[in-house]
Amino acid sequence: MPSTNPSSVTPDDRRASQKRGLLAACLTHALHDGYTDGLYAFLPVWQAQFGLSYAALAIVRALYYGTMGGVQIPSDHALRALSPRAALVLSTVLAATGLLITALPFGFAGLCVGLVVAGIGSSIQHPRGSLLVADSYGESSRRPLGLYNFSGDLGKAVLPALIALLLPFLSWQSVLGLMAVLGVALAAALGTLAPASCNTGTAAKGPASGGGRGGFSILATIGALDTAARMGYLLFLPFLIQEQGGDTPMVGLSLALLFMGGAFGKAACAWLGERLGVTGSVMATEAATALLITATLVTPLVPTQVLLPLLGIVLNGTSSVLYGTVPELAGGDRGRAFAIFYTSVIGSGGIAPILYGAVADHSTQTTGVLASAATAALIVPLVLGLRPHLRSRRALQNTRTKGS
Repeated sequence: MPSTNPSSVTPDDRRASQKRGLLAACLTHALHDGYTDGLYAFLPVWQAQFGLSYAALAIVRALYYGTMGGVQIPSDHALRALSPRAALVLSTVLAATGLLITALPFGFAGLCVGLVVAGIGSSIQHPRGSLLVADSYGESSRRPLGLYNFSGDLGKAVLPALIALLLPFLSWQSVLGLMAVLGVALAAALGTLAPASCNTGTAAKGPASGGGRGGFSILATIGALDTAARMGYLLFLPFLIQEQGGDTPMVGLSLALLFMGGAFGKAACAWLGERLGVTGSVMATEAATALLITATLVTPLVPTQVLLPLLGIVLNGTSSVLYGTVPELAGGDRGRAFAIFYTSVIGSGGIAPILYGAVADHSTQTTGVLASAATAALIVPLVLGLRPHLRSRRALQNTRTKGS
């Protein structure tokens, strides 16, 4: 029987295990984020078939998105005894099952139930995948966490475009069925790819240390507002493109351009963060987000396509700066800290579009889009409150370094 003594594990074995764990987490993140944002391509179809208003569409999507956010903390707590492999497989099987339920001929009720089940599955993936990466790499986890975050944007870029390309040729139920098959295939692959165990690193208590709970709370609030602005704009983007004369494939292209810009924005904003710092980079990207969202309201179709990748860079890229700051302000129980942060941002992403949709239903679509731009602008003064907490954390780190 092979030895399980940690001293028998060679550096090469450890690096190989880290890479396999990172690949498993990234593939799972890409699929689940692709599921999440791929639902936007179905919104016009569901609106036409079920006669839904903007607010009702937002509520339907919140069944998935809100469930995914609201179950983060309890799922993290309940599944700590599961291995990383079992947690990632379970999350993917549940998400695929939810999409399959949605695709079956159960009508509007089946659509709603399926989205809730899929949301429960995706709620497992975020905290357990993040913790797998953080615990595998320890103090060197910032770059791998960045890759994990980046992988989600790759899924956002690929799956919505694929869905939009398939919808003109297949029924929306058939397209959802294909997405479910993709999830089952990944779950089977994870059975051999994901590690059976890893260090948990959750002995310390409390979601924050060093920078203080106040700093972590501000960070979570900024993340929630950033997500609210992004999801609010995404709610209206398919209809904005249609008003500019775009058809369904053009909607898919527009989403792909935005998400590809967002994927590039992960690296670009990380570079910007190293030069301007967290506060400076977030202020710059949120100001640019507000301006570019407003600009797409007045540009024709082709110029809008040109602006969308630029908007994607700042719209999605800011999250990499915020996400990379979680370990800095939230020491101790990192799994719980990631769950709290994801609950904040995902919960906001589920609720905010409902509010924006209600605004649009009682005024105009333009007013709803402007509300999302205003939310991004609100972050600019708020992020200044994060600066003293970051300084406190870094001062503490310097003190510990000198003491050692």
